[in-house]
Amino acid sequence: MTAVTATYESPSRERIEASILVAAEEVFSQHGYRGASLQMIADRAGLPKANILYYMGSKQALYVRLLNRMMRRWNEVLEDITPDSDPATVLSDFIRTKMVLGQRYPEGSKLFAAEILAGAPFLGDYLGGELRDWVASRAAIIHQWSAQGKMDAVDPRWLIFLIWSSTQHYTEYSAQVSGILGRDALTEDDLESISTFLEHVILKGCGVTAPAPNSAPKSSADAHSVEK
Repeated sequence: MTAVTATYESPSRERIEASILVAAEEVFSQHGYRGASLQMIADRAGLPKANILYYMGSKQALYVRLLNRMMRRWNEVLEDITPDSDPATVLSDFIRTKMVLGQRYPEGSKLFAAEILAGAPFLGDYLGGELRDWVASRAAIIHQWSAQGKMDAVDPRWLIFLIWSSTQHYTEYSAQVSGILGRDALTEDDLESISTFLEHVILKGCGVTAPAPNSAPKSSADAHSVEK
């Protein structure tokens, strides 16, 4: 009888980093930047503290990476828009995907909100540099949609701010929403109702009609994937 030798496959770098990011998001959201420690993150991830330092460099680098990842998730829908894109489809996808992400990654959303409320001590350069340039490039395309008569002439910056804030409310103020609604958490029907409401109000304010509800937002599948 031939013996079967078990083989051990070590975790890939991607899997280790993913587990660190999940653990760090939970620890930072619960304890804040100052209250969190690399040892707490290591314990949550089930890894030696040395692994956290090896893969992430430092506590600050890990924290900033989490915040940047959250912004990339939120804004992915607008990455590939062009002057030929349909504003109704893009804005609808943006609203609905933000709702999906807020519910799927509540720790990340609350972590980002805490950073902003603290005056963005770690994201100041990003907000005034890379993100500012990104918003300006998206705004230029939205202006072109208005010039083409596809939508009303609204300020694209205020529009992006509105979608960010209105969708994030249901994550960052979830206790308030649940308390008023008299339930422990939002249901799938609640999320659909909220998304439809925001879609109707925001798109109508832009002079466009919401697309027929025949499919999920194109980025919702991506929203469920683990990102590094």
